[in-house]
Amino acid sequence: MSVRTNPVLLPLISLVAMLALSGVLSRAATPSSSLDQAYEHEETRDLVALVNDAADLIQAKGEAGFTELSTAGSRWRQSDTYIFVLDPQGNMLVHPDPALEGKNVIDLKDINGKPIVRGLIAAATTVPTKQEGWYHYEWPVPNGLLPRWKSTFVRQVTVPSGKQYIVGAGMYNDRMERAFVVDTVKNAAAQIESKGEAAFASFRDPKGPYLAKDTYIFVIKPDGVEIVNPAFPSIEGRNLTDLKDTQGKRAIGEMLTVVNTKGSGWVDYMWPKPGESVSTQKSAFVTKAKMGNEWVLVGCGVYLADAPKTASAGTETTAPELMSLVREAAALLEQQGAEAYPAFREKDSKWNHDNTYVFVWGTDGTRVFHAADPGKEGQNDAHITDSLGRPYGRMFLEAANSPSGEGWVHYMYPEPGGIFPAWKSTFVKRVTYPDGKQHIVGSGIYNMKMDKAFIQDVVSRASAVVAQEGEAGFVKLRDKTGPYFFMDTYVFVITPEGLEVVNPGQPSMEGTNIIDLKDVHGKDVIRQCIQEAMKNGGGWVDYYWYKPGDNTPTHKMTYVQKIQSGTDTYIVGSGFYTEEAAEEATEEGSS
Repeated sequence: MSVRTNPVLLPLISLVAMLALSGVLSRAATPSSSLDQAYEHEETRDLVALVNDAADLIQAKGEAGFTELSTAGSRWRQSDTYIFVLDPQGNMLVHPDPALEGKNVIDLKDINGKPIVRGLIAAATTVPTKQEGWYHYEWPVPNGLLPRWKSTFVRQVTVPSGKQYIVGAGMYNDRMERAFVVDTVKNAAAQIESKGEAAFASFRDPKGPYLAKDTYIFVIKPDGVEIVNPAFPSIEGRNLTDLKDTQGKRAIGEMLTVVNTKGSGWVDYMWPKPGESVSTQKSAFVTKAKMGNEWVLVGCGVYLADAPKTASAGTETTAPELMSLVREAAALLEQQGAEAYPAFREKDSKWNHDNTYVFVWGTDGTRVFHAADPGKEGQNDAHITDSLGRPYGRMFLEAANSPSGEGWVHYMYPEPGGIFPAWKSTFVKRVTYPDGKQHIVGSGIYNMKMDKAFIQDVVSRASAVVAQEGEAGFVKLRDKTGPYFFMDTYVFVITPEGLEVVNPGQPSMEGTNIIDLKDVHGKDVIRQCIQEAMKNGGGWVDYYWYKPGDNTPTHKMTYVQKIQSGTDTYIVGSGFYTEEAAEEATEEGSS
Protein backbone atom coordinates (compact mmCIF):
# COMPACT_ATOMS: atom_id res chain seq x y z
CA MET A 1 0.00 0.00 0.00
CA SER A 2 1.36 3.38 -0.97
CA VAL A 3 0.35 6.32 1.22
CA ARG A 4 1.36 9.94 0.72
CA THR A 5 1.42 11.39 4.22
CA ASN A 6 1.17 15.04 5.11
CA PRO A 7 4.84 16.08 5.44
CA VAL A 8 4.02 18.22 8.48
CA LEU A 9 3.02 15.06 10.35
CA LEU A 10 6.03 12.96 9.40
CA PRO A 11 8.42 14.06 12.16
CA LEU A 12 5.65 13.90 14.76
CA ILE A 13 4.45 10.48 13.65
CA SER A 14 8.00 9.21 13.60
CA LEU A 15 8.70 10.54 17.06
CA VAL A 16 5.54 9.36 18.76
CA ALA A 17 5.44 6.05 16.95
CA MET A 18 8.86 5.33 18.39
CA LEU A 19 8.22 7.05 21.69
CA ALA A 20 7.45 3.95 23.68
CA LEU A 21 4.20 2.93 22.05
CA SER A 22 4.98 -0.64 21.31
CA GLY A 23 3.14 -3.57 19.84
CA VAL A 24 4.42 -7.09 20.59
CA LEU A 25 6.44 -7.13 23.78
CA SER A 26 9.55 -9.14 24.57
CA ARG A 27 8.79 -12.35 26.41
CA ALA A 28 12.12 -12.12 28.21
CA ALA A 29 10.45 -9.93 30.82
CA THR A 30 8.75 -12.53 33.00
CA PRO A 31 5.78 -11.14 34.92
CA SER A 32 6.10 -11.33 38.69
CA SER A 33 3.30 -12.52 40.96
CA SER A 34 2.68 -8.91 42.00
CA LEU A 35 2.19 -7.91 38.38
CA ASP A 36 -0.17 -10.86 37.89
CA GLN A 37 -2.28 -9.43 40.70
CA ALA A 38 -2.07 -5.81 39.56
CA TYR A 39 -2.85 -6.24 35.85
CA GLU A 40 -5.43 -8.30 34.04
CA HIS A 41 -3.71 -8.62 30.66
CA GLU A 42 -0.41 -10.32 29.88
CA GLU A 43 0.55 -7.58 27.43
CA THR A 44 0.29 -5.00 30.21
CA ARG A 45 2.26 -7.12 32.67
CA ASP A 46 5.05 -7.64 30.13
CA LEU A 47 5.23 -3.93 29.44
CA VAL A 48 5.50 -2.98 33.12
CA ALA A 49 8.11 -5.68 33.77
CA LEU A 50 10.21 -4.44 30.86
CA VAL A 51 10.11 -0.83 32.11
CA ASN A 52 10.90 -1.89 35.68
CA ASP A 53 13.90 -3.93 34.54
CA ALA A 54 15.19 -1.02 32.46
CA ALA A 55 14.69 1.38 35.38
CA ASP A 56 16.58 -0.96 37.73
CA LEU A 57 19.41 -1.14 35.21
CA ILE A 58 19.76 2.64 35.05
CA GLN A 59 19.38 3.00 38.79
CA ALA A 60 22.30 0.63 39.28
CA LYS A 61 24.61 1.70 36.44
CA GLY A 62 23.57 5.30 35.88
CA GLU A 63 24.13 6.87 32.49
CA ALA A 64 26.40 3.94 31.58
CA GLY A 65 23.21 1.87 31.27
CA PHE A 66 22.03 4.03 28.36
CA THR A 67 24.44 2.20 26.05
CA GLU A 68 22.93 -1.18 26.92
CA LEU A 69 19.38 0.13 26.43
CA SER A 70 20.42 1.45 23.00
CA THR A 71 21.73 -1.90 21.74
CA ALA A 72 19.88 -2.96 18.60
CA GLY A 73 18.45 -6.47 18.82
CA SER A 74 18.62 -6.55 22.62
CA ARG A 75 15.57 -7.25 24.74
CA TRP A 76 15.17 -3.49 25.05
CA ARG A 77 14.68 -3.14 21.27
CA GLN A 78 12.69 -5.95 19.74
CA SER A 79 10.71 -5.04 16.62
CA ASP A 80 8.35 -2.26 17.73
CA THR A 81 9.19 -2.80 21.39
CA TYR A 82 11.66 -0.39 22.91
CA ILE A 83 12.60 1.57 25.99
CA PHE A 84 12.90 5.36 25.96
CA VAL A 85 14.55 7.65 28.50
CA LEU A 86 13.76 11.33 29.11
CA ASP A 87 15.13 13.83 31.55
CA PRO A 88 12.72 16.06 33.54
CA GLN A 89 13.25 18.89 31.03
CA GLY A 90 11.94 16.79 28.13
CA ASN A 91 15.25 15.93 26.47
CA MET A 92 15.22 12.57 24.69
CA LEU A 93 18.26 10.63 25.88
CA VAL A 94 17.55 7.06 24.74
CA HIS A 95 15.55 6.43 21.60
CA PRO A 96 15.64 3.98 18.66
CA ASP A 97 16.01 6.86 16.20
CA PRO A 98 19.51 8.41 16.57
CA ALA A 99 18.22 11.59 14.95
CA LEU A 100 15.89 12.15 17.92
CA GLU A 101 18.35 11.53 20.74
CA GLY A 102 19.46 14.74 22.38
CA LYS A 103 16.45 16.71 21.12
CA ASN A 104 14.05 18.49 23.44
CA VAL A 105 10.49 17.26 22.74
CA ILE A 106 8.76 18.80 25.75
CA ASP A 107 6.07 20.53 23.66
CA LEU A 108 4.97 17.52 21.60
CA LYS A 109 1.16 17.09 21.55
CA ASP A 110 -1.25 14.46 20.24
CA ILE A 111 -3.87 15.06 17.55
CA ASN A 112 -6.27 16.57 20.13
CA GLY A 113 -3.69 18.96 21.54
CA LYS A 114 -3.00 16.76 24.58
CA PRO A 115 0.62 17.24 25.74
CA ILE A 116 2.43 13.92 25.35
CA VAL A 117 5.89 14.41 26.84
CA ARG A 118 4.72 16.76 29.59
CA GLY A 119 2.06 14.18 30.47
CA LEU A 120 4.58 11.33 30.56
CA ILE A 121 6.88 13.28 32.88
CA ALA A 122 3.98 14.37 35.11
CA ALA A 123 2.74 10.78 35.44
CA ALA A 124 6.00 9.84 37.18
CA THR A 125 6.72 13.05 39.10
CA THR A 126 3.49 14.81 40.16
CA VAL A 127 2.88 12.78 43.33
CA PRO A 128 6.06 12.65 45.46
CA THR A 129 5.15 9.30 47.00
CA LYS A 130 4.31 7.69 43.64
CA GLN A 131 7.18 7.76 41.15
CA GLU A 132 5.51 5.78 38.41
CA GLY A 133 2.28 5.95 36.46
CA TRP A 134 0.32 5.67 33.23
CA TYR A 135 -0.50 8.19 30.55
CA HIS A 136 -3.01 7.76 27.72
CA TYR A 137 -3.33 9.69 24.46
CA GLU A 138 -4.09 9.27 20.75
CA TRP A 139 -1.62 9.02 17.90
CA PRO A 140 -1.23 7.09 14.63
CA VAL A 141 0.47 3.70 14.66
CA PRO A 142 3.88 3.52 12.96
CA ASN A 143 3.42 4.19 9.23
CA GLY A 144 -0.30 4.67 9.82
CA LEU A 145 -2.61 7.67 9.63
CA LEU A 146 -5.55 7.03 11.94
CA PRO A 147 -5.02 8.10 15.57
CA ARG A 148 -5.31 5.21 18.02
CA TRP A 149 -5.40 5.09 21.81
CA LYS A 150 -2.02 4.44 23.43
CA SER A 151 -1.12 3.63 27.02
CA THR A 152 2.40 4.33 28.24
CA PHE A 153 3.94 3.26 31.55
CA VAL A 154 6.70 5.46 33.00
CA ARG A 155 8.90 5.30 36.07
CA GLN A 156 11.17 7.92 37.61
CA VAL A 157 14.63 6.76 38.74
CA THR A 158 17.52 8.43 40.53
CA VAL A 159 20.98 7.33 39.39
CA PRO A 160 24.17 7.22 41.52
CA SER A 161 25.13 10.71 40.30
CA GLY A 162 21.92 12.07 41.82
CA LYS A 163 20.29 12.91 38.49
CA GLN A 164 16.72 11.83 37.77
CA TYR A 165 15.35 10.28 34.59
CA ILE A 166 12.01 9.06 33.24
CA VAL A 167 12.06 5.52 31.80
CA GLY A 168 9.09 4.21 29.86
CA ALA A 169 7.52 2.08 27.16
CA GLY A 170 4.00 1.82 25.78
CA MET A 171 1.41 -0.02 23.72
CA TYR A 172 -1.53 0.67 21.46
CA ASN A 173 -4.47 -0.51 23.50
CA ASP A 174 -8.04 0.68 24.02
CA ARG A 175 -8.56 -1.48 27.12
CA MET A 176 -8.63 0.36 30.43
CA GLU A 177 -6.99 -1.85 33.06
CA ARG A 178 -8.32 -1.50 36.60
CA ALA A 179 -4.80 -0.50 37.59
CA PHE A 180 -5.03 2.48 35.20
CA VAL A 181 -8.17 3.59 37.03
CA VAL A 182 -6.60 3.26 40.49
CA ASP A 183 -3.60 5.25 39.28
CA THR A 184 -5.85 8.02 37.94
CA VAL A 185 -7.94 8.21 41.13
CA LYS A 186 -4.88 8.42 43.37
CA ASN A 187 -3.46 11.23 41.27
CA ALA A 188 -6.77 13.11 41.33
CA ALA A 189 -7.14 12.68 45.10
CA ALA A 190 -3.63 14.03 45.60
CA GLN A 191 -4.49 17.05 43.45
CA ILE A 192 -7.62 17.76 45.52
CA GLU A 193 -5.72 17.50 48.80
CA SER A 194 -3.07 19.86 47.43
CA LYS A 195 -5.19 22.39 45.52
CA GLY A 196 -8.76 21.93 46.73
CA GLU A 197 -11.49 22.96 44.29
CA ALA A 198 -8.85 24.47 42.00
CA ALA A 199 -8.05 20.91 40.92
CA PHE A 200 -11.50 20.47 39.37
CA ALA A 201 -10.57 22.40 36.22
CA SER A 202 -7.93 19.80 35.34
CA PHE A 203 -10.52 17.00 35.74
CA ARG A 204 -12.73 18.70 33.13
CA ASP A 205 -9.91 19.59 30.73
CA PRO A 206 -10.14 17.40 27.57
CA LYS A 207 -6.42 17.99 27.03
CA GLY A 208 -5.53 17.02 30.59
CA PRO A 209 -4.51 13.67 32.06
CA TYR A 210 -7.87 12.81 33.64
CA LEU A 211 -9.96 12.30 30.50
CA ALA A 212 -8.88 9.29 28.43
CA LYS A 213 -10.80 6.83 26.30
CA ASP A 214 -14.18 6.57 28.07
CA THR A 215 -12.90 7.19 31.61
CA TYR A 216 -13.20 10.35 33.67
CA ILE A 217 -12.92 11.54 37.27
CA PHE A 218 -16.06 12.27 39.27
CA VAL A 219 -16.28 13.94 42.69
CA ILE A 220 -19.15 13.55 45.16
CA LYS A 221 -19.76 15.27 48.49
CA PRO A 222 -20.56 13.18 51.61
CA ASP A 223 -24.25 14.09 51.28
CA GLY A 224 -24.39 12.53 47.79
CA VAL A 225 -24.28 15.72 45.72
CA GLU A 226 -22.14 15.27 42.61
CA ILE A 227 -19.90 18.30 42.11
CA VAL A 228 -17.68 17.12 39.24
CA ASN A 229 -18.74 14.98 36.28
CA PRO A 230 -17.17 16.04 32.97
CA ALA A 231 -18.93 13.25 31.05
CA PHE A 232 -22.42 14.23 32.28
CA PRO A 233 -22.15 17.87 33.40
CA SER A 234 -25.94 18.18 33.52
CA ILE A 235 -26.04 16.06 36.70
CA GLU A 236 -23.55 18.22 38.59
CA GLY A 237 -25.26 19.75 41.61
CA ARG A 238 -27.76 16.89 41.95
CA ASN A 239 -28.07 14.65 44.96
CA LEU A 240 -27.61 11.12 43.60
CA THR A 241 -27.70 9.14 46.85
CA ASP A 242 -30.96 7.42 45.97
CA LEU A 243 -30.36 7.16 42.22
CA LYS A 244 -30.81 3.58 41.03
CA ASP A 245 -29.12 2.03 38.03
CA THR A 246 -30.99 -0.08 35.49
CA GLN A 247 -30.75 -3.10 37.80
CA GLY A 248 -32.08 -1.26 40.83
CA LYS A 249 -28.72 -0.72 42.56
CA ARG A 250 -28.16 2.53 44.47
CA ALA A 251 -24.68 2.93 43.02
CA ILE A 252 -23.78 6.30 44.56
CA GLY A 253 -25.12 5.26 47.95
CA GLU A 254 -22.97 2.12 47.79
CA MET A 255 -19.90 4.16 46.85
CA LEU A 256 -20.40 6.40 49.87
CA THR A 257 -20.75 3.34 52.09
CA VAL A 258 -17.50 1.88 50.73
CA VAL A 259 -15.41 4.99 51.40
CA ASN A 260 -17.02 5.50 54.83
CA THR A 261 -16.30 1.93 55.96
CA LYS A 262 -13.13 1.00 54.04
CA GLY A 263 -11.64 4.28 52.85
CA SER A 264 -11.53 3.03 49.26
CA GLY A 265 -12.74 0.17 47.12
CA TRP A 266 -14.57 -1.01 44.00
CA VAL A 267 -18.28 -0.76 43.14
CA ASP A 268 -19.90 -2.46 40.13
CA TYR A 269 -23.02 -0.98 38.53
CA MET A 270 -24.69 -0.08 35.23
CA TRP A 271 -23.92 3.39 33.80
CA PRO A 272 -23.98 5.01 30.34
CA LYS A 273 -20.71 5.56 28.49
CA PRO A 274 -20.08 9.21 27.59
CA GLY A 275 -22.15 10.02 24.51
CA GLU A 276 -24.26 6.85 24.76
CA SER A 277 -27.87 6.48 25.80
CA VAL A 278 -27.91 2.94 27.19
CA SER A 279 -26.09 1.70 30.29
CA THR A 280 -23.07 -0.62 30.24
CA GLN A 281 -21.62 -2.61 33.12
CA LYS A 282 -19.01 -0.50 34.87
CA SER A 283 -16.63 -0.94 37.78
CA ALA A 284 -15.50 2.19 39.65
CA PHE A 285 -12.68 2.67 42.13
CA VAL A 286 -13.55 5.25 44.79
CA THR A 287 -11.55 6.78 47.62
CA LYS A 288 -11.66 9.65 50.11
CA ALA A 289 -9.76 12.89 49.63
CA LYS A 290 -9.49 15.67 52.18
CA MET A 291 -10.65 19.01 50.81
CA GLY A 292 -10.21 21.80 53.32
CA ASN A 293 -12.01 20.85 56.51
CA GLU A 294 -14.15 18.16 54.91
CA TRP A 295 -13.72 15.15 52.68
CA VAL A 296 -15.05 14.25 49.26
CA LEU A 297 -15.42 10.99 47.35
CA VAL A 298 -13.17 10.76 44.29
CA GLY A 299 -13.84 8.06 41.73
CA CYS A 300 -13.16 6.81 38.24
CA GLY A 301 -14.61 3.79 36.46
CA VAL A 302 -13.72 1.31 33.78
CA TYR A 303 -16.32 -0.10 31.42
CA LEU A 304 -15.63 -3.81 31.46
CA ALA A 305 -14.56 -5.47 28.21
CA ASP A 306 -17.46 -7.20 26.45
CA ALA A 307 -19.69 -6.14 29.33
CA PRO A 308 -23.46 -6.44 28.92
CA LYS A 309 -25.48 -3.37 28.05
CA THR A 310 -28.99 -2.46 29.08
CA ALA A 311 -31.44 -3.18 26.30
CA SER A 312 -32.45 0.07 24.66
CA ALA A 313 -35.88 1.28 25.71
CA GLY A 314 -36.23 3.05 22.40
CA THR A 315 -39.27 2.49 20.22
CA GLU A 316 -39.10 0.34 17.12
CA THR A 317 -40.31 3.30 15.06
CA THR A 318 -38.02 3.72 12.07
CA ALA A 319 -36.72 6.93 10.56
CA PRO A 320 -38.93 6.62 7.45
CA GLU A 321 -41.98 6.01 9.67
CA LEU A 322 -41.31 9.14 11.72
CA MET A 323 -40.73 11.18 8.56
CA SER A 324 -44.09 9.94 7.26
CA LEU A 325 -45.79 10.90 10.55
CA VAL A 326 -44.42 14.46 10.44
CA ARG A 327 -45.35 14.87 6.78
CA GLU A 328 -48.91 13.69 7.54
CA ALA A 329 -49.09 16.19 10.39
CA ALA A 330 -47.85 18.93 8.05
CA ALA A 331 -50.54 18.07 5.51
CA LEU A 332 -53.22 18.26 8.21
CA LEU A 333 -51.89 21.62 9.45
CA GLU A 334 -51.91 23.02 5.92
CA GLN A 335 -55.62 22.16 5.74
CA GLN A 336 -56.78 22.97 9.29
CA GLY A 337 -54.11 25.13 10.91
CA ALA A 338 -54.49 25.37 14.69
CA GLU A 339 -57.75 23.43 14.53
CA ALA A 340 -55.61 20.26 14.18
CA TYR A 341 -54.09 20.72 17.65
CA PRO A 342 -56.79 18.80 19.61
CA ALA A 343 -56.21 15.71 17.47
CA PHE A 344 -52.45 15.97 18.05
CA ARG A 345 -52.99 16.25 21.81
CA GLU A 346 -55.18 13.13 22.08
CA LYS A 347 -53.47 10.50 24.25
CA ASP A 348 -52.59 7.09 22.79
CA SER A 349 -53.31 8.31 19.30
CA LYS A 350 -50.84 7.92 16.45
CA TRP A 351 -49.84 11.54 17.10
CA ASN A 352 -49.23 11.20 20.84
CA HIS A 353 -48.09 7.90 22.37
CA ASP A 354 -45.23 6.71 24.59
CA ASN A 355 -42.46 9.32 24.15
CA THR A 356 -43.57 10.23 20.63
CA TYR A 357 -45.58 13.40 20.14
CA VAL A 358 -46.05 16.27 17.69
CA PHE A 359 -44.90 19.81 18.39
CA VAL A 360 -45.22 23.08 16.47
CA TRP A 361 -42.85 26.04 16.55
CA GLY A 362 -43.10 29.48 15.06
CA THR A 363 -40.36 30.45 12.63
CA ASP A 364 -38.85 32.66 15.37
CA GLY A 365 -38.36 29.65 17.71
CA THR A 366 -41.46 30.11 19.85
CA ARG A 367 -43.14 26.88 20.97
CA VAL A 368 -46.66 27.28 19.61
CA PHE A 369 -47.95 23.79 20.42
CA HIS A 370 -46.47 20.99 22.54
CA ALA A 371 -48.60 17.86 22.99
CA ALA A 372 -46.51 16.37 25.82
CA ASP A 373 -45.99 19.53 27.86
CA PRO A 374 -48.48 22.38 27.20
CA GLY A 375 -46.70 24.42 29.87
CA LYS A 376 -43.87 25.03 27.40
CA GLU A 377 -46.20 26.70 24.90
CA GLY A 378 -45.32 30.35 24.38
CA GLN A 379 -41.70 29.78 25.37
CA ASN A 380 -39.02 30.86 22.88
CA ASP A 381 -36.29 28.23 22.53
CA ALA A 382 -34.47 29.51 19.47
CA HIS A 383 -31.22 29.52 21.46
CA ILE A 384 -31.70 26.39 23.55
CA THR A 385 -28.75 23.94 23.73
CA ASP A 386 -28.42 20.33 24.83
CA SER A 387 -26.05 18.82 27.42
CA LEU A 388 -23.23 18.78 24.85
CA GLY A 389 -23.71 22.42 23.95
CA ARG A 390 -25.43 21.60 20.67
CA PRO A 391 -27.83 24.46 19.74
CA TYR A 392 -30.70 22.25 18.69
CA GLY A 393 -33.21 25.11 18.72
CA ARG A 394 -31.22 26.86 16.03
CA MET A 395 -30.81 23.53 14.20
CA PHE A 396 -34.61 23.12 14.05
CA LEU A 397 -34.92 26.53 12.42
CA GLU A 398 -32.06 25.92 9.98
CA ALA A 399 -33.40 22.51 8.89
CA ALA A 400 -36.87 23.95 8.28
CA ASN A 401 -35.43 26.92 6.38
CA SER A 402 -33.24 24.73 4.16
CA PRO A 403 -34.07 24.45 0.42
CA SER A 404 -35.92 21.18 1.07
CA GLY A 405 -37.86 22.70 3.96
CA GLU A 406 -37.24 19.71 6.19
CA GLY A 407 -34.51 17.69 7.89
CA TRP A 408 -33.21 15.75 10.86
CA VAL A 409 -31.73 17.15 14.06
CA HIS A 410 -29.87 14.94 16.55
CA TYR A 411 -29.19 16.04 20.12
CA MET A 412 -28.97 14.74 23.68
CA TYR A 413 -31.84 15.27 26.04
CA PRO A 414 -33.04 13.28 29.09
CA GLU A 415 -36.00 11.01 28.58
CA PRO A 416 -39.07 11.90 30.65
CA GLY A 417 -38.27 11.06 34.28
CA GLY A 418 -34.57 10.42 33.55
CA ILE A 419 -31.43 12.39 34.41
CA PHE A 420 -28.99 11.06 31.80
CA PRO A 421 -29.06 12.74 28.40
CA ALA A 422 -30.14 10.31 25.68
CA TRP A 423 -29.73 10.72 21.94
CA LYS A 424 -32.92 12.02 20.38
CA SER A 425 -33.53 12.22 16.64
CA THR A 426 -36.16 14.75 15.57
CA PHE A 427 -37.55 15.33 12.08
CA VAL A 428 -38.89 18.82 11.38
CA LYS A 429 -40.73 20.26 8.39
CA ARG A 430 -41.76 23.77 7.34
CA VAL A 431 -45.51 24.17 6.85
CA THR A 432 -47.79 26.98 5.72
CA TYR A 433 -51.12 27.40 7.56
CA PRO A 434 -54.36 28.37 5.75
CA ASP A 435 -53.85 31.98 6.91
CA GLY A 436 -50.50 32.09 5.09
CA LYS A 437 -48.30 32.04 8.20
CA GLN A 438 -45.39 29.59 8.27
CA HIS A 439 -44.65 27.24 11.14
CA ILE A 440 -42.39 24.28 11.90
CA VAL A 441 -43.87 20.90 12.79
CA GLY A 442 -41.79 18.07 14.18
CA SER A 443 -41.60 14.85 16.17
CA GLY A 444 -38.70 12.91 17.68
CA ILE A 445 -37.66 9.48 18.91
CA TYR A 446 -35.20 8.59 21.68
CA ASN A 447 -32.42 6.10 20.91
CA MET A 448 -33.48 5.64 17.31
CA LYS A 449 -31.28 3.20 15.41
CA MET A 450 -28.99 4.74 12.85
CA ASP A 451 -30.60 4.75 9.45
CA LYS A 452 -29.59 5.50 5.87
CA ALA A 453 -32.17 8.29 5.92
CA PHE A 454 -30.12 10.19 8.54
CA ILE A 455 -26.96 9.90 6.49
CA GLN A 456 -28.50 10.95 3.20
CA ASP A 457 -30.10 13.91 4.97
CA VAL A 458 -26.85 15.15 6.53
CA VAL A 459 -24.89 14.65 3.29
CA SER A 460 -27.54 16.51 1.30
CA ARG A 461 -27.48 19.47 3.69
CA ALA A 462 -23.69 19.52 3.92
CA SER A 463 -23.47 19.35 0.15
CA ALA A 464 -25.70 22.41 -0.12
CA VAL A 465 -23.34 24.30 2.19
CA VAL A 466 -20.28 23.31 0.17
CA ALA A 467 -21.97 24.06 -3.16
CA GLN A 468 -22.99 27.52 -2.00
CA GLU A 469 -20.00 28.55 0.13
CA GLY A 470 -17.11 26.39 -1.09
CA GLU A 471 -14.10 26.27 1.27
CA ALA A 472 -15.67 28.99 3.44
CA GLY A 473 -18.35 26.46 4.43
CA PHE A 474 -15.85 23.90 5.71
CA VAL A 475 -15.79 25.54 9.14
CA LYS A 476 -19.47 24.67 9.55
CA LEU A 477 -18.82 21.01 8.75
CA ARG A 478 -16.01 20.89 11.34
CA ASP A 479 -18.17 22.29 14.15
CA LYS A 480 -18.67 19.41 16.60
CA THR A 481 -21.66 21.15 18.16
CA GLY A 482 -23.31 21.62 14.77
CA PRO A 483 -25.73 19.48 12.75
CA TYR A 484 -23.01 17.67 10.78
CA PHE A 485 -21.44 15.86 13.75
CA PHE A 486 -23.51 13.57 16.00
CA MET A 487 -23.06 10.21 17.74
CA ASP A 488 -20.34 8.45 15.69
CA THR A 489 -21.31 10.31 12.52
CA TYR A 490 -19.48 13.16 10.83
CA VAL A 491 -19.23 14.66 7.35
CA PHE A 492 -15.99 14.44 5.35
CA VAL A 493 -14.98 16.10 2.09
CA ILE A 494 -12.39 14.87 -0.41
CA THR A 495 -11.34 15.99 -3.87
CA PRO A 496 -11.55 13.73 -6.96
CA GLU A 497 -7.78 13.34 -6.65
CA GLY A 498 -8.13 11.89 -3.13
CA LEU A 499 -7.05 14.88 -1.04
CA GLU A 500 -8.97 14.99 2.24
CA VAL A 501 -9.96 18.57 3.00
CA VAL A 502 -12.51 18.09 5.80
CA ASN A 503 -12.58 15.38 8.46
CA PRO A 504 -13.73 16.51 11.94
CA GLY A 505 -13.71 12.90 13.16
CA GLN A 506 -10.01 12.48 12.32
CA PRO A 507 -8.72 16.06 11.93
CA SER A 508 -5.09 14.96 11.53
CA MET A 509 -6.07 13.54 8.12
CA GLU A 510 -6.89 16.91 6.62
CA GLY A 511 -4.35 17.93 3.99
CA THR A 512 -3.38 14.31 3.29
CA ASN A 513 -3.87 12.49 0.00
CA ILE A 514 -5.62 9.23 0.90
CA ILE A 515 -6.41 7.86 -2.55
CA ASP A 516 -4.41 4.68 -1.97
CA LEU A 517 -5.87 3.86 1.45
CA LYS A 518 -7.59 0.51 1.93
CA ASP A 519 -9.79 -0.78 4.69
CA VAL A 520 -8.72 -3.56 7.08
CA HIS A 521 -9.63 -6.23 4.52
CA GLY A 522 -7.76 -4.56 1.68
CA LYS A 523 -10.77 -2.92 0.04
CA ASP A 524 -9.88 0.10 -2.11
CA VAL A 525 -12.27 2.34 -0.20
CA ILE A 526 -11.30 5.84 -1.27
CA ARG A 527 -11.14 4.97 -4.96
CA GLN A 528 -14.58 3.33 -4.70
CA CYS A 529 -16.04 6.42 -2.99
CA ILE A 530 -14.58 8.65 -5.70
CA GLN A 531 -15.81 6.37 -8.47
CA GLU A 532 -19.33 6.13 -7.04
CA ALA A 533 -19.61 9.91 -6.78
CA MET A 534 -17.94 10.85 -10.05
CA LYS A 535 -19.61 8.18 -12.20
CA ASN A 536 -23.09 8.05 -10.67
CA GLY A 537 -23.32 11.39 -8.88
CA GLY A 538 -23.61 9.60 -5.54
CA GLY A 539 -24.16 6.27 -3.84
CA TRP A 540 -23.32 3.90 -1.00
CA VAL A 541 -20.00 2.20 -0.21
CA ASP A 542 -19.47 -0.25 2.67
CA TYR A 543 -16.18 -1.17 4.34
CA TYR A 544 -14.50 -1.67 7.73
CA TRP A 545 -13.24 1.41 9.53
CA TYR A 546 -12.21 2.72 12.94
CA LYS A 547 -14.65 4.77 14.96
CA PRO A 548 -13.04 7.94 16.33
CA GLY A 549 -11.26 6.89 19.53
CA ASP A 550 -11.67 3.14 18.95
CA ASN A 551 -8.90 0.66 18.19
CA THR A 552 -11.21 -2.01 16.73
CA PRO A 553 -12.45 -1.66 13.12
CA THR A 554 -16.21 -1.84 12.58
CA HIS A 555 -18.40 -2.27 9.50
CA LYS A 556 -19.42 1.12 8.10
CA MET A 557 -21.94 2.22 5.47
CA THR A 558 -21.02 5.50 3.78
CA TYR A 559 -23.00 7.68 1.39
CA VAL A 560 -21.06 9.99 -0.96
CA GLN A 561 -22.23 12.73 -3.30
CA LYS A 562 -20.50 14.77 -6.01
CA ILE A 563 -20.77 18.55 -5.53
CA GLN A 564 -19.76 21.45 -7.76
CA SER A 565 -18.77 24.75 -6.11
CA GLY A 566 -17.79 27.22 -8.80
CA THR A 567 -14.92 25.59 -10.67
CA ASP A 568 -14.14 23.21 -7.78
CA THR A 569 -15.43 19.65 -7.58
CA TYR A 570 -15.79 17.95 -4.21
CA ILE A 571 -17.05 14.63 -2.88
CA VAL A 572 -19.07 14.99 0.32
CA GLY A 573 -19.75 11.92 2.42
CA SER A 574 -20.84 10.56 5.77
CA GLY A 575 -21.53 7.13 7.20
CA PHE A 576 -22.74 5.06 10.12
CA TYR A 577 -21.33 2.00 11.87
CA THR A 578 -23.38 -1.19 11.86
CA GLU A 579 -21.61 -2.64 14.94
CA GLU A 580 -20.25 -5.59 12.96
CA ALA A 581 -16.60 -5.65 14.06
CA ALA A 582 -13.81 -6.85 11.77
CA GLU A 583 -12.02 -9.99 12.91
CA GLU A 584 -8.54 -8.67 12.31
CA ALA A 585 -7.02 -5.32 11.39
CA THR A 586 -4.43 -5.55 8.65
CA GLU A 587 -4.56 -2.12 7.04
CA GLU A 588 -6.02 1.20 8.04
CA GLY A 589 -7.35 4.38 6.58
CA SER A 590 -9.27 7.55 7.31
CA SER A 591 -12.69 9.00 6.24
